[in-house]
Amino acid sequence: MVLVSGSGTNLQALLDAAADEGYGARIVAVGADRDGIEGLARAERAGVPTFVERVPDHPSREEWDRALAARIAEHKPDLVVCAGFMKILGAPTLTSFPVLNTHPALLPSFPGAHGVRDALTYGVRITGCTVMLADAGVDTGPIIAQEAVRVFDGDDEHTLHERIKTVERGLLVDTVGRMAREGWTVTGRTVRLGRTAGLG
Repeated sequence: MVLVSGSGTNLQALLDAAADEGYGARIVAVGADRDGIEGLARAERAGVPTFVERVPDHPSREEWDRALAARIAEHKPDLVVCAGFMKILGAPTLTSFPVLNTHPALLPSFPGAHGVRDALTYGVRITGCTVMLADAGVDTGPIIAQEAVRVFDGDDEHTLHERIKTVERGLLVDTVGRMAREGWTVTGRTVRLGRTAGLG
């Protein structure tokens, strides 16, 4: 299951990878918090079921949290992947499913909505991207994989973020595939791949 809010470039990379039976993962559905986005169109072109659960359609954020979790549960996913999903997930989803998320920095450095800008402002020479299991905090979940990206002289937020997104896309696809084929275990903050049976 993949959740999207925008153009769905990470989703497309996952759809392309999942077209190969050897990848090991299948996208059972794509959910969104907005109508009319390219991410949903990508899923529909690939023949993947979609749904939209909008926050304004519910009397409270808590009601939306419960409704989203119920919609996800209808598809019985083994893993929920946030691929550019711009809403913080509530307890009903986080406690019911393992949720994968990405961040455009090397956590625990530069968490939050402006990881690329914050890294540039700080003056680091190496930044990167992180794939993690989401928890109730902001970019505080157990880290699964990371990859470094150099900061070049003359980089601005846009140029650096574009390079990070390219690396992030590959890291996400690789991580989801490995989790599907090899399984994973979590001990405290340590995530290890390949210790359990693969996803169904």
